[in-house]
Amino acid sequence: MAIFLASLLLLNILCFSLFALDKRKAQRGQRRISEKTLHLATLAGAAPGAWAAIFLLRHKNRKAAFWSITLLLTLVQGAVVYLAVLPHFWAPG
Repeated sequence: MAIFLASLLLLNILCFSLFALDKRKAQRGQRRISEKTLHLATLAGAAPGAWAAIFLLRHKNRKAAFWSITLLLTLVQGAVVYLAVLPHFWAPG
């Protein structure tokens, strides 16, 4: 379980960092990281990192389409954790 949680923490830190890098590139007028890449980073289990970046960095916070996809990915991750991951942690033995 410790490896699983450490992996999730690392994925969330990487996702947050990717959003932060994109924010910096936007401020400097440089070539941006595609939204598809940001969503793929979020899909890997890093929805909390993505939401933290959206709120703390105020990045992509005015794009309803981006929010919608991020919300959908968050719901999918929640369902996967609830249906596939949690039963293994609650199982006796």
